[in-house]
Amino acid sequence: MIIATAGHIDHGKTSLVKALTGVDTDRLPDEKKRGMSIDLGFAYSSNNKNETLGFVDVPGHERFIRNMLAGVLGVDCAMLVVAADDGLMPQTLEHLSIIDLLNISDGVIAITKIDRVSEDRVKAVKSEILELVSRSSIKGADIFPVSSADGRGINDLYEHLMLMAELAETGRQGGYFRLAVDRQFNRQGVGLIVTGSVFSGSVSVGDSLVVSSTGAEVRVRNIHAQNRETKGAMVGDRCAINLTGADLKRSPIARGDWVLDSEVYDPVARFDGKLRVLLNEEKSLSHWTPVHLHSGTSEALGRVAILEEKAILPGEEALVQIVLDRRINILKSDYFVIRDQSAQRTLGGGYVLDPFPPARGRAKPHRIKFLNAMDDSDPVNALCSLIRNSKTGVDLVLFNRAWNITTEDSELIIETIEHKIAETAGKKTIFSPENWESIRLEIVAKLKDWHKENRDRASLGLSAIRKLLSVKPSVAILESITNEMISEQILLGVGSGFALPGFSPELSKKDLNQWHKIEKVIMEREFQPPVVFELAERLKIEPKELNKFLIKVAKLGKVRQITKNRFLLPDTVIALANIAAQLYEKNKEQGFSASQFRDGTGMGRNLAIEILEFFDKSGLTWRNGDTRKLVKSVTEIF
Repeated sequence: MIIATAGHIDHGKTSLVKALTGVDTDRLPDEKKRGMSIDLGFAYSSNNKNETLGFVDVPGHERFIRNMLAGVLGVDCAMLVVAADDGLMPQTLEHLSIIDLLNISDGVIAITKIDRVSEDRVKAVKSEILELVSRSSIKGADIFPVSSADGRGINDLYEHLMLMAELAETGRQGGYFRLAVDRQFNRQGVGLIVTGSVFSGSVSVGDSLVVSSTGAEVRVRNIHAQNRETKGAMVGDRCAINLTGADLKRSPIARGDWVLDSEVYDPVARFDGKLRVLLNEEKSLSHWTPVHLHSGTSEALGRVAILEEKAILPGEEALVQIVLDRRINILKSDYFVIRDQSAQRTLGGGYVLDPFPPARGRAKPHRIKFLNAMDDSDPVNALCSLIRNSKTGVDLVLFNRAWNITTEDSELIIETIEHKIAETAGKKTIFSPENWESIRLEIVAKLKDWHKENRDRASLGLSAIRKLLSVKPSVAILESITNEMISEQILLGVGSGFALPGFSPELSKKDLNQWHKIEKVIMEREFQPPVVFELAERLKIEPKELNKFLIKVAKLGKVRQITKNRFLLPDTVIALANIAAQLYEKNKEQGFSASQFRDGTGMGRNLAIEILEFFDKSGLTWRNGDTRKLVKSVTEIF
C-alpha cells in the first residue's frame, strides 16, 4: 500500500516516517540544512506477512505544494499529520482539500509531538480534526496520538497501517501499463532509473514502453517494486524501473512524464471533465480562467472553459473543458487539481470524463449528453448509454483508449450488450441495434423517393445517399451498412451506386427518341464506333450535351464507355471480348498480341489498343509486355 503524508510544515511528517520505517526521507543537502522537506521522500517497511508499506513523504511548505501534488496523486492512502502544539494550520487545510479533491478515501490521521503538550491539548486538537475531516473524503479516519521522540503510539499506528494494507484493494484495476514518473536519476553501471506509482496495468522485464513527452521507445531492463528486485510490477505498486533506449540521451525523462504502453500513448492539448471549486474560495470561478493544472506528476498551464454556466460557485461542481498550453497524457477518471495562475492557491479539482473532446461545439447539447453518459464508473453502463444516445455510433477504439480498456477486456464488454459494429480500415464503430436499423430504414425510404423522381437513373452513389440522410455517419460506416443490406438483398449494387430490388430505370419519351437515333448510328459502324465529336456532327448535337447524354444512358447499361470520348453498345463489347477469348484459346501459354486482336477485328491499331486497355481495366485481360492473357471468362465480366 502506498501512503502519502500530508500536513503543515514542521508538523513532524518526516520524523514520523522515520519512526515508522527507520528511513530518513530528507535526502537533499538543503533539506538537511533547513530542517524541512523540499522534494518528495520515499521509505518502505515490510512485515512478516509480506505486506509492504510504501511512504511518499511530501513537503509541507506552501512554496512546495507542486511537489506535494506530484507525490499525492495516485496513492492508495493519505496520512494527515497535525502537530499537537500548533493544531490546524494553513497547509493542513490545503493538503486536506487536495486529498478531498483527489477523492482519496482511505486515510489515517496522526497527532504528532504529543510529548510537548498536555492530554487536554491533545483532546482539543483531536476535536478540531474531527470537525474538519467530517466534510472530507477521509471522514471517519482513525486518529492516532504519537510521539516520534519517545515512541508513544508509533506501534499502534504501524499495526493499523499494516492492517489497512492487508485489507486494501486498489480501485485502479487492469488496463494497459502507466507509471507516473516522480523522480529520475542515473546510476553508474546501471543507467537511467525512473521511480513512480503504477496507475494501471502491469509491466515485466523486457517490455517495451513509450515516454509520454517525446514518444521515445524504451525497454525495461530491471524493476524494483516496494524496494525489492522483481521481474514485474503491477497497479498499486510503487516501483523503480531501469530503462534503456536509443533515444534517451536526445529525449531525457523528467518528473511529469508517463512511462506507458504504446496503446495508451495519445497526448492531448484539451480534455473534458467535472470540476469542483473549493468551498473556502472567496469568489466564483469564471469562464476562461487561467490556471495551473496538476495531474499524475504532470503540470501544465491552461484555461477553464465552463460548458453549461458562466461561472462555478464555491463548493459546486460543473462540466468543463480544460484547454492546455502543451500536450499531456491523461485518461478517463484521472484526477486533477487546479491552482491559480501564480500557482499560489488551490482553486479546485476534479476528474476526467473525455480525454479526446472536439475543439468546436464543446457545449452543444449532444456533447453535454455525451459527458453525462461518460460520468459513470462502469464502462459497460457508459457504453450502453453512449450507443443509445449516438445516432452515428461510438468510436470503439477511442472509447477503449479513453477508459484504458485492453482488447481482451473490450471483447468481454461488448459481449454483454446488444450491438452492431461497422469495421472500417482498422476502426470499429459500435451502434445500438435500434440506431443501426434506423439508418437502414432511412436509406430504403430515401432511395424509394429518389427512384420516383429519377426514373431514368439506374442507381445512386454512396456520397449522394449520405447527403439525403437526416443522420450522417461517415461514408466508410455507410459502406459497411449498405454492404450488409446488399448481402440481405435489401439493396442492389448497380455500377458504383445502389438501387432497390425491382426498380428498372426508364428513359423519358424524349430521351428514348434521342437514344434510338444515336443507337442507329453506332450500330452502323459496329467495330469502328465513332468518337463523340464525329457522332455529334452527324446528329447535329452539341458535343458536350451528347457526351453528358451518353454518360447518362451508360449508367442505364445501354452503352459502355470505353474511353473519355468513345462509347460502344454492350453487344459490341461482348463480341469483341469473345474475339479476344478465341485468340487466347489458340495460345494460352503465350497469350495474344495487340496486332493479332487488330487483325481479328479488322479495326485500326489505335482503336484496338483502346479496346484492349478497357478490357485490362475491366478485369477481363492481363497485360504482360506485348501480350495479354484472359484472367476471367467473358460472362463473368460482361
